[in-house]
Amino acid sequence: MTVTLAELNALPADQFVKALEGLYEHSNWIVRDAAARRPFETPEALIQVTQGVVCNASEAQQKALICAHPELGEAQLHRLTTASQQEQRGAGLVAAPPEQLTRLRQLNAAYRQRHGFPFVVAVKGMTATMILDALAVRLERPGDVELAEALEQIGRIAAIRLAALLDVPPE
Repeated sequence: MTVTLAELNALPADQFVKALEGLYEHSNWIVRDAAARRPFETPEALIQVTQGVVCNASEAQQKALICAHPELGEAQLHRLTTASQQEQRGAGLVAAPPEQLTRLRQLNAAYRQRHGFPFVVAVKGMTATMILDALAVRLERPGDVELAEALEQIGRIAAIRLAALLDVPPE
């Protein structure tokens, strides 16, 4: 199902939130807050506002948002949102060789232990190897740098999901 930005702008707030459910993984509070700032002239303006909501949230809310994202390579695909399933399939994580999946699980566990939240990356256009390389690099970064990077990646994911909903190319 695709909609136009004009149609989204015209919806009552509760329907606007429902239409954008999943834009931010299990975190409709972001879209709910942004609904009051309509109308949006462009998809980028909508994402800019929602990312502003994220940036102005407390650190606890930001970490909860990050923790709402699944581990990449999650074995239990039925636990993932439809969008996450499609994104992980598109990156080849579902059909990755067992040794890559084992390495991914090891790095995911080390990352979560070090940073206190899951590794989040916008996987569109990435291969499993690229994701593993990025995870290995980001694992070593300081926590505050990774918190900011995870939030930026979440913004990219939201922009990609919004573009798909509106059937427009992402910025």
